[in-house]
Amino acid sequence: MHPARLFSSIALVLSILPALAQPAPTKRPMTFEDMMAMKRLGDTAVSPDGQWLAYSVTTVDLARNTKTPDLWLQKIQGGAPFKVAVAQPGDGGLQWAADGHSVLFLSGRENGQQIWLADFNPATGATSNPKKLTSISTEADNAIWAPDGQSIVFTSAVYPDCAPISTADFNTGNSCNAARDKAAADSPVKAQIWTHLLYRHWDHYTGDKRFHLFQILVHGGGMRDLTPGNPQDVPPFSLEGGGCGCAFAPDSKELAYTDNPDPVPAISTSPRIYTLDLTNPAARPVQISTSAGGNFNPAYSPDGKYIAWRSQARAGYESDRFRLWLYDRAGKTSRDLLPNFGNWVDEFVWEPDSKSLIFVSGEKGESSIHFVHLNGSFVQANLNGAFGGLHPLPDGKTVVASIMKVNLPGDVVKITYSWTTSDASSHPSDHLDVDEQTLTLLNQPLLSQLELAPMDPFWFTAQDGTKVEGFLVKPPHFDPTKKYPVKFLIHGGPQGAWDESWSYRWNPELFAASGYVVVMVNPRGSTGYGQAFVDGVNGDWGGKPFTDLMTGLDYAEQHYPFIDKTRECALGASYGGYMANWILGHTNRFKCIVSHDGMFNPESAFGSTEELWFNIWEFRGHPWDYYGKPDSENPFRKWSPALSAKNFKTPTLVIHSQRDYRLDLSEGLQLFTTLQLLGVPSKMLYFPDESHWVLKPQNSQLWWKTVNDWVDQWAKPGK
Repeated sequence: MHPARLFSSIALVLSILPALAQPAPTKRPMTFEDMMAMKRLGDTAVSPDGQWLAYSVTTVDLARNTKTPDLWLQKIQGGAPFKVAVAQPGDGGLQWAADGHSVLFLSGRENGQQIWLADFNPATGATSNPKKLTSISTEADNAIWAPDGQSIVFTSAVYPDCAPISTADFNTGNSCNAARDKAAADSPVKAQIWTHLLYRHWDHYTGDKRFHLFQILVHGGGMRDLTPGNPQDVPPFSLEGGGCGCAFAPDSKELAYTDNPDPVPAISTSPRIYTLDLTNPAARPVQISTSAGGNFNPAYSPDGKYIAWRSQARAGYESDRFRLWLYDRAGKTSRDLLPNFGNWVDEFVWEPDSKSLIFVSGEKGESSIHFVHLNGSFVQANLNGAFGGLHPLPDGKTVVASIMKVNLPGDVVKITYSWTTSDASSHPSDHLDVDEQTLTLLNQPLLSQLELAPMDPFWFTAQDGTKVEGFLVKPPHFDPTKKYPVKFLIHGGPQGAWDESWSYRWNPELFAASGYVVVMVNPRGSTGYGQAFVDGVNGDWGGKPFTDLMTGLDYAEQHYPFIDKTRECALGASYGGYMANWILGHTNRFKCIVSHDGMFNPESAFGSTEELWFNIWEFRGHPWDYYGKPDSENPFRKWSPALSAKNFKTPTLVIHSQRDYRLDLSEGLQLFTTLQLLGVPSKMLYFPDESHWVLKPQNSQLWWKTVNDWVDQWAKPGK
């Protein structure tokens, strides 16, 4: 080698060695700004040939206080993602026609949100020639294609007493609705007159409009209201599944949908499944569900022989077990496909061969994927995380799904599986092989910089001998020789659960980031441990759930020596807020409490809430059912945090919002007033423009700062 080249090579090696000797960059704790910078996965869709993935990604601009979704496409077999060419910021709801050469999407670019169509090139993923399909004054949402590609069903909120918006007299019905909306907007008088219950719901006053189902022809634009004159929302509001609550038969000649005909929706949890003959304009809907409880999310098998849906047995109980119900269209018979399955079916899809279904169920801190054959044989995939958004591919051995974990925001994965099963009527033998492959890496550059601990499970024995699960998240740069204060998080519901899922509202990683150990317990009432465990909270709000929580925290203190039990704060929202209020009057073990949207006085809450079925079920009736009886026999008073006010001593932060109609603002005001008059250190954070959830980015920023500052004031690390 030439001496000059040799010298240059040695110099190059010597210059590289220091860099190679440097340790890998230390990961840092997550900040609120990091969380707001994360891209948020929304709805997903897969092309009919199984080659393309479409998904919505929402970006937060904290400075502008905005959230903006965009539509993206990418090849499932590999390739860089790119934005949908015909879409604009804010567009969503992309779906393919069955032939794969057209897409629909929702856009507000002209005259409110309407359905738009565009051409699609399956070879390149190019979209072109966007054109508006609907021009309905009340806007369009939740659109789905008919399998034959000739029509689309969507929802729109209309005035039921106006003439139906249909091709026969479109101008009359559309003009009536437009005029009513304009008159309401222009009038200086904003008063309302109510003659029915459920006059407000979650975050809005219901007014006179109701959601109806509409069908529009792709060619020619013929349209009709499929539920004309219906005084109820179709589909009914449900946190158990969005969309239109409807599905086309494979031949596009029939529609199955969800409707609740009960005249007082405020006390009913019993939506039913109906079918409607789309070939006959005079046809009337036919009820096919027979369950007394709720029925949701109908879906036809690809061969058209069956309709499946999620069904509950008991009326009035929104948290009864969600069963997977199967209806034989020819025989007009139905059955529970999973009679021995103890947990909820949260989501399901048919496999292409119509012989089995894929479903998601929450179980012991996971939202796992399962497979069930029509003979009742089922098997669970050995995968970790919270899954959803299922899309089976045409090959019958692949499903695309979204995934979250406590330390992973939403991404999309491809799951390849091989399942063999024998006849369940003899001796079933199931074997499932699965392989998981990540398709999107929405936040990988940012996540690679952050230290996000996994969620460690632990089990303990409750006072009555029941096994209960808890979880622990350690802070960044954890040192087992040190002592750490605790943020004890209590989930809402009460029929909910802490699990492997990411949250932008109550995020265990962000709670831990400032040097705290986060402890979470799934007490009686939590989902994922069988329906008997769920039912354990009914009529016992401050009983077993409270002792489960305290026993679980006792266990954590005893088995994790790095926990400083002298510096613990309890934080909860919704039912967790109720429990924070209950804790306030029943133990002084905590240095501070955060109560967000919590029930303080069950008697007053009954008169100010809107979903009355919930309180009637959970408190075993109406307040007047117990008048004249002792408090020990009256659940509204037996489990009232307000009646233990004389015991309040723990510093408490109260948070409540004006537009929370599920748990009225008055509950937070009563609690704060009581704390102030008792001289208990307290503070109230009030949001005039939020509901049960704090969703606006800058409001969320204030929420996190106020909560963390409050906890630090009383239990700061190193204090």
